[in-house]
Amino acid sequence: MSLIKKLHQSIWQLSSRLGPFAPFLAMFVIGVILLSASRFGLVIWKFDRVANTGKLAEILLQGVRVDIIQLCLLALIPLLLAPVLATQRLFKVWQKFTYGWVVAAIVLLVFLEVATPGFINEYDVRPNRIFVEYLKYPNEVFSMLWRGFKVDIFAVLISASLTAWLAHRYMKPWLGMQPSWSNKRTWVVWPLVFILAAFGIRSSLGHRPANPALFAITADSMVNSLVLNSGYSVVYASYNLLKETKSSDIYGKMPREEIMRLTGAKDTDIPTLTTLHPSHKREKPLNLVIILQESLGATFVESLGGTPVTPNLEKLKEQGIWFEQLYATGTRSVRGIEAVTAGFAPTPADSTVKLSKSQKNFFTLAALLEKRGYNTEFIYGGESHFDNMRSFFTGNGFNNIVEQKDYKNPVFISSWGVSDEDLLNKTHEQLLAHHKTGKPFFTLAFSSSNHAPFEFPDGRIELYEQPKNTDNNAVKYADYAIGEFFKKAQQSEYWKDTVFLIVADHDIRVRGVSLVPVERFHIPGLILGADIKPLRYTGMASQIDLPVTLLSLMGIEAQHPMIGRDLSSVAPDSPGRAMMQYNANFGWMEQTQIGNQVVVLRSDKAPAYAVYDTKTKQLNETSPPANAKELEQRALANVLLPDLLYNEQRFRLPQ
Repeated sequence: MSLIKKLHQSIWQLSSRLGPFAPFLAMFVIGVILLSASRFGLVIWKFDRVANTGKLAEILLQGVRVDIIQLCLLALIPLLLAPVLATQRLFKVWQKFTYGWVVAAIVLLVFLEVATPGFINEYDVRPNRIFVEYLKYPNEVFSMLWRGFKVDIFAVLISASLTAWLAHRYMKPWLGMQPSWSNKRTWVVWPLVFILAAFGIRSSLGHRPANPALFAITADSMVNSLVLNSGYSVVYASYNLLKETKSSDIYGKMPREEIMRLTGAKDTDIPTLTTLHPSHKREKPLNLVIILQESLGATFVESLGGTPVTPNLEKLKEQGIWFEQLYATGTRSVRGIEAVTAGFAPTPADSTVKLSKSQKNFFTLAALLEKRGYNTEFIYGGESHFDNMRSFFTGNGFNNIVEQKDYKNPVFISSWGVSDEDLLNKTHEQLLAHHKTGKPFFTLAFSSSNHAPFEFPDGRIELYEQPKNTDNNAVKYADYAIGEFFKKAQQSEYWKDTVFLIVADHDIRVRGVSLVPVERFHIPGLILGADIKPLRYTGMASQIDLPVTLLSLMGIEAQHPMIGRDLSSVAPDSPGRAMMQYNANFGWMEQTQIGNQVVVLRSDKAPAYAVYDTKTKQLNETSPPANAKELEQRALANVLLPDLLYNEQRFRLPQ
């Protein structure tokens, strides 16, 4: 008896012990073998790039983890039907259904794996959202494939046909089995099998289920895609495409040329491309450090009308440019990251940090500075795959990621990772090391202590209130960590060569009775370091203005696609504008002679109008003002523009 026949018999001898659940184990075994073999072949093919990462073993091991996720996903639908179909009365129906399901699943997995080399040759990544989108254009795509990829087409078709025949032979023993379990036994075991499958899909005991960002373990996006299997990659791309259907046109449509006219963009390859002439001319541009503070809104800053729990920030503001009317673009960390690191305006869709078209060749400060010889780094206290951060950063210019596993003997570990104290101690260590190399650097440090359940080490601060684990106390601790960091930074050699930004990603618990709770978008922002002179910037500003301003202060002259303003080149009381995405509502606020006028765009509803009082922090709704149409059109153009730039992939650096 051949080895293959013996293996086949052994698989079914083992599977048959699971009664009506036998086909799932059979699918699981053959699926892991096929997907692992495919991955191994791809790794051998691209071995030079894989070897350069130094993570061959991790790629193969994590790949098996992804395969388990995919196979459990494939088992989910029949498992849900098992309590009804996998009974003695309907056993024949169950056999035929699961036989067909498993055969189809195996054929689909092989089909996608065989299609993978050709796709990698064309796009340098496994089949992804492009693969899915092409299904919408069968005539054009088939014509293209037939003309240029005949060998690939025949390879896929022959492989799929052969796989269907072999899968039929493989699953044939299942059709000959007789029901051996009672209904009671099936119903008792079913919850256990379902829980195992659910755990296999989640693949994590942490806060977050596994996602492609978790498996972005190298700086090479193609190698990262090898960790996945093509079925999983396509399924995740499809899921993301469903989320992306919620675009800015829910607020209305506008001719392309009108969008360009109202926003100042041009209908060119990169519509918003502009050249920054810095306000500070420097022979050697400065380094940059951004400290992005989790949920540290103006509600925690006494001088901005909040609770007095940020004494260190209040002291530091006297040493730099302090923004008194700075507004976040959204309510999630990824929205703040998008605004501060890329200068990208908000839309009702997910942040570009999570969307598929922006995972590569999307503008960020890191992408620009990396091209100028900067070492670019992201430092986080938790797991960097959260919210797809690792994938977004590694694909768009960040060449080093520091996350929870990279901390040795941290002072404190919370539910979200190491404490802000550990984060900023690590940041200080990294900055000292970067400075010694003589190479310029850009470091983004993202805090997490001010996040429920608000855990932080004892003995650092005098608590603002009882009990200990509240947002006010957590912010006071985060402020303590900032104070300690800057004590060390100001005594370090890198201080005189570095610009620092302290800014919130968003406020905590953004909510309110108004269509857009503007007061909860108000955040602190401070630029200091090097030769930055103290200044109070009292004009209205948005997070998207900060990256442009930072480049100008650093002395960087460059082309970029950001639409933000250089606030260092205008008077500190210059009238400005802010944009805020609040669930499905888009708020546009601008300073006019009337006051801080606000227009709120809503899906399938007429715009609402208001005036925001910065002293009382009240949004007072009004009837449509004389300039209502002008406001509405300007707001609509500014929410449609980023949607256009993203979908057409035109928010990038020139080639």
